[in-house]
Amino acid sequence: MDLQTVIDRLGLKVLTRPLEFSGKIASSGYVSDLLSCVMAGAKKGGLWVTLQCHDNIVAVAALLDVAAVIITEDAQPEAATIARADARDVILLSTPHSSFSVVGQLWELGLRDE
Repeated sequence: MDLQTVIDRLGLKVLTRPLEFSGKIASSGYVSDLLSCVMAGAKKGGLWVTLQCHDNIVAVAALLDVAAVIITEDAQPEAATIARADARDVILLSTPHSSFSVVGQLWELGLRDE
């Protein structure tokens, strides 16, 4: 599923620099706030849903080469974290909804962890 569709359908706010998101494909999803679990379970090209918004999410997202990080419950990263994400080509998205709600919406859109 292309990232622009996810952004549009879930009403996500793009926190990092604008890109051509329709060419970026999200192939799976993973939800966790525990970074060690994310490193063990998230897949390259997947969407990572988390409440975390600190600098370490950028490092983990870049390491795993995820399609994007969806930060839930209106948690807002600091400007320095967004700048690091831009520098490492990590896409940060935001939503006021809970992680549970976001995962349900992604499931309804047909995104599966295959």
